[in-house]
Amino acid sequence: MSEPANQLVERLFAGNRTALLAFFRRFVREPSDARDLAQEVYLRMLRVRDTEKIQNPEGYLFTVAANLLKERRAMERRHGSEVDAADEEIQFFLAEASNVDGEIDHAVRVRRLREVLKQLPAKGQAVIMLQYMHGLSHKEIAERIEISPRMVKKYLAKSIALCRLRMARLQ
Repeated sequence: MSEPANQLVERLFAGNRTALLAFFRRFVREPSDARDLAQEVYLRMLRVRDTEKIQNPEGYLFTVAANLLKERRAMERRHGSEVDAADEEIQFFLAEASNVDGEIDHAVRVRRLREVLKQLPAKGQAVIMLQYMHGLSHKEIAERIEISPRMVKKYLAKSIALCRLRMARLQ
């Protein structure tokens, strides 16, 4: 990467702002909190001194976001806020974000994931896309595809497990 740090951060946020906000909205109650967290990620990215060593800028961005979320959860625990650390969604995103640095090129992973998603049953595809690409809640997904929120959770768990298994086979 030969672009200056400020330009890199601007480009990253221009291309990933919506996804970053959707990521945070899944874990916070107020939309303004999601915007505040995204702004904090932006500021932290601006503080990175040696951006040339970042091999996967998008992955790094979401690693910073996941770490910020971990910090927020720890602070909430210290101040007595209720947190469900066993929540599958939180575990999934934090586990994925922590592995970003050691993984293969982002574009290859995206291509492989698209292949894997195409192999899922229709409802599994729909639930994954609505949850992770559009940031919808279980209730919103259930209303859209006319199933119960409980079934949304089951489809998500099964689809994620299938994706992980098939992604591992492709590596």
